[in-house]
Amino acid sequence: MKKVGILLGISSSLFLFNLSFAQQDSISNADLLKRIEKLEAEQKKTKEWDASIYGWVRTEYNFDSRQSAYSREYNLNLYPLDEKLDANGKDINAASASNFLAITSRVGINFKGPDVWGAKASGKIEADFFGNTELNKTSAGSGSTGLLRLRHATATLDWGKTTVTFGQTWYPSFIPEVFPGVANFNTGILFNPFGWAGQIRVSQKLANELSFIAVAYKDREFQTANATGASANSATFNSAMPTFHGQFQYKNKNIVAGIAAEYQSLKPVIESNNLASDEKVNSANFLAYFKYSNEKIIAKLYGISGGNLHHLVMLGGFAGYTEPNGQESYKPSKTSAFWVDLASANPKIAPGVFFGYTKNSGVDEGYKNLYMRGVSGTRILDNVWRASARVDFKQNKFSISPELEYTAAKWGDLNANGKAENNIKDVGNFRGMVRVMYSF
Repeated sequence: MKKVGILLGISSSLFLFNLSFAQQDSISNADLLKRIEKLEAEQKKTKEWDASIYGWVRTEYNFDSRQSAYSREYNLNLYPLDEKLDANGKDINAASASNFLAITSRVGINFKGPDVWGAKASGKIEADFFGNTELNKTSAGSGSTGLLRLRHATATLDWGKTTVTFGQTWYPSFIPEVFPGVANFNTGILFNPFGWAGQIRVSQKLANELSFIAVAYKDREFQTANATGASANSATFNSAMPTFHGQFQYKNKNIVAGIAAEYQSLKPVIESNNLASDEKVNSANFLAYFKYSNEKIIAKLYGISGGNLHHLVMLGGFAGYTEPNGQESYKPSKTSAFWVDLASANPKIAPGVFFGYTKNSGVDEGYKNLYMRGVSGTRILDNVWRASARVDFKQNKFSISPELEYTAAKWGDLNANGKAENNIKDVGNFRGMVRVMYSF
């Protein structure tokens, strides 16, 4: 009986010990679960600071059948050059050209931080290797091709209905949602505005699908032509007033459309004929654009007309007139352009076609000097058109895009209105190219 009592006592002690241990183990598991939940909550919590890097390696293999006005060692072709006959009557500019370049490879950083004055704050820095200056054909080692070039550097505050962007980014006439989808790095240049500038941009939502955008900017890398006595971009910083741009934009799931107007006042020089000069070149331009897209097709249209579009890498500029006191005054040339781009929205194989046209409508009579793109001595461009076809082969952020492009230009003798007249000559350049890109 005594042994039985001892055994019962030992059994009871063991039972109580195991019960206590199980309770302790249960508490530990609950503790662990809470910690896991806390960690998951931390991970789901929005980070105050975050950054992501993006960009691509891009190589373009180009062949041109004719000499052209170009930028960066034939990477970016503008228009075919006029006929230039030698002593034997052979056209010197009928010579072909080609190049393989990777200078449009790009890298950028998007970042965001804590709210500022109740607005979501974000920023961007982006650069490529296109350089800022052209190679001088007569000076070895000149130019900055292949060196880092600032494209975008912005800080943005977003209050939901109102967004303010500070820094350097696209010209407001370049619409990121509506630009040609061509493989060529020229991005429809001459027919579509191109470039970026230091600016302040305010976007105000007027309704869910309608916004008004107001921009004040100053040209920098892309600038107007230089008048006699001017230095690079002096017309911009001599002017106390920035360029003003206003735009209405409608956007929904399938459509992006807008209209815009812009006013620019530049002061090419501060001294003319040894006298202080306050002469300005004042100009305005107007544009409209439209895009429709769904899961099968992407269709885009764009048109622009105005004065002194040189800084947008388009035809034109301004003319100089001699005043009674010997000083030079200025008036803008008139240019118009439009383009259309149709493409498949297939994520693997996407063909596309592009057509663009631009026209030089001249200047007022009586000019002494022309500061324009598209002038060569006593010859001037009347119009330029371009047609191209491409196919994008895409997989896992890697793409190969062959493209065939033909650019035609009509040259003629300069007349009193800064237009082409007499001795009209049509020339054309065929460009065959392949673009290879690997994005990250």
